[in-house]
Amino acid sequence: MFIKKILALRILRYLILAALLVLILTSYLSYHIRNETEQFIYDDINTIPKTYTALVLGASVKSNGELSTMLRDRVESALLLYHRGKVNRFLVSGDNRTTNYNEPVAMKKYLQERGVPEKDIFMDFAGFDTYDSVYRASYIFEVDNAIVVSQRFHLPRAVYIARSMGLNFYGYNGDRREYELESRNRFREVAANVKAWLELLINKEPHFKGDKIPITGKNN
Repeated sequence: MFIKKILALRILRYLILAALLVLILTSYLSYHIRNETEQFIYDDINTIPKTYTALVLGASVKSNGELSTMLRDRVESALLLYHRGKVNRFLVSGDNRTTNYNEPVAMKKYLQERGVPEKDIFMDFAGFDTYDSVYRASYIFEVDNAIVVSQRFHLPRAVYIARSMGLNFYGYNGDRREYELESRNRFREVAANVKAWLELLINKEPHFKGDKIPITGKNN
């Protein structure tokens, strides 16, 4: 009985040490990503460099096709960049995994309703996650210079992925309010940073590639 207690204590000690190690490593990675990308992320539209493309990363769309609050703020922020002459075209990238759920089409519709001509809106239907969106922006749409539009908590990872791929991407903060479950999103971002780092480490390819659709040509 005594030996079993000793073994149990040792196992518990190892588990605690392992948990602490994971916590330290993930915290350091998050710090590293924020530190490496801070100079490329902008809150002030007046100081952000001009690029040809705004890459708008997808988020949830309601069952009636309306954009969620978070996604609407991203698209509105990209629209502001467009009207201020900071970008010429939009690449709206998101999830179209099923026939009855389509983030890019919902974003395109929103932009067109606000006067953006169709020729300036490109859609990526296979932007299933941030890594895929950035990879496909470069590989499919031949975008090497862009402003990524998302919320502040998300931008370090997106810009880090792009910069690690050798792309000249900046981030523009699309925050326009406080969001529900924001603390949960920040917590999830820690795990997402690890996932992105591993994907970059193995040079993972996206779920789908496909034919080239240059952002400077005719849209899809």
